Amino acid sequence: MGCSPPVLPLCASVSLLGGLTFGYELAVISGALLPLQLDFGLSCSEQELLVGSLLLGALFASLVGGFLIDRYGRKQAILSSNLVLLAGSLDLGLAGSLAWLVLGRLVVGFAISLSSMACCIYVSELVGPWQRGVLVSLYEAGITVGILLSYALNYALASAPWGWRHMFGWAAAPALLQSLSLLFLPAGVDETAAHKDLIPLQGGEAPKLGPGKLRYSFLDLFRARDNMRGRTTVGLGLVLFQQLTGQPNVLCYASTIFHSVGFHGGSSAVLASVGLGAVKVAATLTAMGLVDRAGRRALLLAGCSLMALSVSGIGLVSFAVPMDSGPSCLAVPNATGQTGFPGDSGLLKGSSLPPMPSTSEDQREPVLSTKPHSRAGDPTASPMPALSTAFPAPHLPSPEHALLRWTALVCLMLFVSAFSFGFGPVTWLVLSEIYPVEIRGRAFAFCNSFNWATNLFISLSFLDVISAIGLSWTFLLYGLTAVLGLGFIYLFVPETKGLSLVEIDQQFQKRRVTLSFGHRHHSAGVQYSRIEISAAS
Repeated sequence: MGCSPPVLPLCASVSLLGGLTFGYELAVISGALLPLQLDFGLSCSEQELLVGSLLLGALFASLVGGFLIDRYGRKQAILSSNLVLLAGSLDLGLAGSLAWLVLGRLVVGFAISLSSMACCIYVSELVGPWQRGVLVSLYEAGITVGILLSYALNYALASAPWGWRHMFGWAAAPALLQSLSLLFLPAGVDETAAHKDLIPLQGGEAPKLGPGKLRYSFLDLFRARDNMRGRTTVGLGLVLFQQLTGQPNVLCYASTIFHSVGFHGGSSAVLASVGLGAVKVAATLTAMGLVDRAGRRALLLAGCSLMALSVSGIGLVSFAVPMDSGPSCLAVPNATGQTGFPGDSGLLKGSSLPPMPSTSEDQREPVLSTKPHSRAGDPTASPMPALSTAFPAPHLPSPEHALLRWTALVCLMLFVSAFSFGFGPVTWLVLSEIYPVEIRGRAFAFCNSFNWATNLFISLSFLDVISAIGLSWTFLLYGLTAVLGLGFIYLFVPETKGLSLVEIDQQFQKRRVTLSFGHRHHSAGVQYSRIEISAAS
């Protein structure tokens, strides 16, 4: 490659722009849905199909993308996904019917899911142990920035003629910039020509190539060979607990909690979108600064503990303060309009970002619908009745209730922060580290498919669970799940900070008792020596 390009800044731009594209595409539908509803006369079920089609495309990509990543390489997968995204954005921008809109969303969902997997793996392999945590976490920071950017553009284009076409079209900008950065980077660590450029970043530990390179089949993920079964247990456990703690669904009720505190009308939705978005950005930046210092386990343990306490706090408060107001979906909005900002989205890399429940309001006082509608604007909405009750007529709450409501608001902020410096960035960082390079793409995609599928299941069953046990007990159930996740992290997830990918692979090969609760190897107690290997790691 001649003179070595500034690899570290280029890797940072690839990670940041990839996350920005992901976050923008997931959140942009919340602002585009209302004008699409007006232009095409979409019913509630058609809105759900349009919003949820992106998730279906992403789920399909997680099923087949791993084979593409391992077969054709990480860089090629990212560039190809950007081309697919450009085609999908063009289709959305020129769409004249619901069928073309759904097709465009399917294509875009496939592209961002494939790109997200390839980006995390690609960056983790190019950089050294002490840069890996920051640069992979930068992808999560890009997601939060993309969400905020999408809401800003949604607001700016809300009144423009055919503004939704421009909303969809702007997603091409970060994808093009990312592709430009990739042109100056090597294809991957398994390219001999790239080794000299990668040695400074890898701490002088360039991987060796040779004819004896190990081969793994997909079924090896479930076998004892090299403790692959243990690695898969760690990966699946992280993605499942990330979703089972109810993070997307808690955010679905964020606007309800804002209303209960006393922020009525459009200000409630603005706070939910901008306020929570700012909290997520701040928490993710904090994680970037700590992930290579405090370590992955420390952030996961701290984040999961705080999630358990905060979501349980919301559940306990909701016993005393009625917050069981459900979202509404109107096939044809009335003349009074809706809030300008549908709300914040959840995040995670690889997780869905459902917009907040919308409210119908007149120009003076908000009124939440008491009709059994489904959730408009929710990517994982289900066509089941929502449990909706209008807020009581305005009156001054008692000081005790006011304190409880503000407590619920603080708990919500803590929950969002805890996810954003724990499960949000660290799950995908760990997944990009724990598997051998030969099967890393397929393994990452396999775990990611469970992430999307669990997200769909949790979101589609949300209203049924509320109907069965109530909103308060639902939040407490999420708190119990977070406690179980805390135990899982403590028992099974090793610390990988400061270790090369070679050393992480050695660590897992030595951890033959990963599934044993009584015998656990701590990373701090494992000594490593340099060994000759024929596989890149």
